[in-house]
Amino acid sequence: MAILAIRTIGDQVLANRSTEIETFDAALQRLIDDMFETMYDAPGVGLAGPQVGVPKRIFVYDAGDGPEVFINPELVVADGEWVYEEGCLSVPSYWWEIRRPGHVVMRGLNRDGKPQQVEGEELLGRVLQHEFDHLEGRLLIERLTDEERRVFRRSMREKLIDS
Repeated sequence: MAILAIRTIGDQVLANRSTEIETFDAALQRLIDDMFETMYDAPGVGLAGPQVGVPKRIFVYDAGDGPEVFINPELVVADGEWVYEEGCLSVPSYWWEIRRPGHVVMRGLNRDGKPQQVEGEELLGRVLQHEFDHLEGRLLIERLTDEERRVFRRSMREKLIDS
């Protein structure tokens, strides 16, 4: 297993919709294992393919019930509302109160290519949505208010000047 480089804001791989995975082979299993090792090392609760430079529809996560994988997911239900502090490994050192649906149902495939459906409330639902956003080419900052985005951009400029 290997720890992969996590791509950060500004990297184009994070801005594009990922393509579906069609082949379930040893290389995919290695990628999944490497993604888990990278996620736990970061540390994080989720990690999507684009975040490690792989523009494929895959993410790994562990919201407290052990490691799980979603391949070619689709969000089939998103309802309710829950505001909670959220960060992102691709936007390191920043956290915001983000409004998202509090309940989701996601369908896709597991690491063996078998169909799965997961229902998530609150934290699990948030993790599923956050990682799904990465597969759609959306970063957390796109969920910020205009004012929060202005403050973030100003902060990023200041960090660049200071470095």
